[in-house]
Amino acid sequence: MSPLSSPHHVFFVSALLFVFLFHLFTTTAYAAASSSPSPSSQTLNMHSEYMINPKLPPKALSSSKKFEGSSNLVNLRYHMGPVLSSSPINIYLIWYGLWSPSHKLLIKDFLLSLSPSTKAPSPSVSDWWRTLSLYTDQTGANVSRTVLIAGEYSDLKYSHGNQLTRLSIQQVIATAVKSAPFPVDHRNGVYLVLSSQDVVVQDFCRAVCGFHYFTFPSMVGYTLPYAWVGNSAKQCPEVCAYPFALPAYMAGGGPGALRPPNKDVGVDGMISVIGHELAELSTNPLVNAWYAGEDPTAPTEIGDLCEGLYGTGGGGGYIGQVMRDREGRTYNMNGRNGRKFLVQWIWSPILKACAGPNALD
Repeated sequence: MSPLSSPHHVFFVSALLFVFLFHLFTTTAYAAASSSPSPSSQTLNMHSEYMINPKLPPKALSSSKKFEGSSNLVNLRYHMGPVLSSSPINIYLIWYGLWSPSHKLLIKDFLLSLSPSTKAPSPSVSDWWRTLSLYTDQTGANVSRTVLIAGEYSDLKYSHGNQLTRLSIQQVIATAVKSAPFPVDHRNGVYLVLSSQDVVVQDFCRAVCGFHYFTFPSMVGYTLPYAWVGNSAKQCPEVCAYPFALPAYMAGGGPGALRPPNKDVGVDGMISVIGHELAELSTNPLVNAWYAGEDPTAPTEIGDLCEGLYGTGGGGGYIGQVMRDREGRTYNMNGRNGRKFLVQWIWSPILKACAGPNALD
């Protein structure tokens, strides 16, 4: 699930002197990093083509000096269910509605960047997915690091209309399984439904930007893990494509909307939600594995714990330290074919904190 509210991370008001010292320390660290060519000590590309977004929330610093969102109060537990440990993870894409070839290619480039075989400079999408491989099931098997696109199906005729419910999304999957035809991949498969910008989905924009669950045998014939994510470009970019679009109440306050890395507010915004849902789907595919809270019908999962965090120092509405290219486009990780993406951080079971490959500490 992708709740729309900001993550509840703890922040403390710091004295002006401490803020000054903090900025002095980080400035010194950046200077040292940029002068050192050693890849073992510096993961960020600090070439003059790039720069770190320097904006910090006024008089507020993370309570953790090293890892954002760290808290002893988060009780993320394993509930004995399976994770997606079989390798590779096969993604079956279902394009619902009208999608341009360029939008499809952008999303597929992100998905194909998840595997370690992808060649991309650090910080990379594959580095981000590595955190997922730290999660295990009761046998000790880790979430697979290899992710493939195993099949695609385009539902160009809106076979179930342009207004979908959670149950009718399962019918969309059933149609794809019968029509594609997709194999019934119990062991390795996940089914990713992506709806175009003209499709209205139950709770979209109001309560969710995407969600994951598993299909019912009565609807699809099988129990299969799946996720849905919608393109919010026309309906609610200020909600589901933040920080590339801002809500009206934020107008004039703060740094303003950031430029998307691939020049598309809707699809660039989707990509972070896709990452969020795939991370949770991989670690909690049948809603009985990794989550916090006691209610499996409303679990707090590893993406929910870090929503809104994209870099060091983030929290309280501030996304954290990220990068900009020469055209002013914002990103925090690299992908295949020279792509850049802005993807939220996820909870690390080792650090017990939100983590991402672009961390500065």
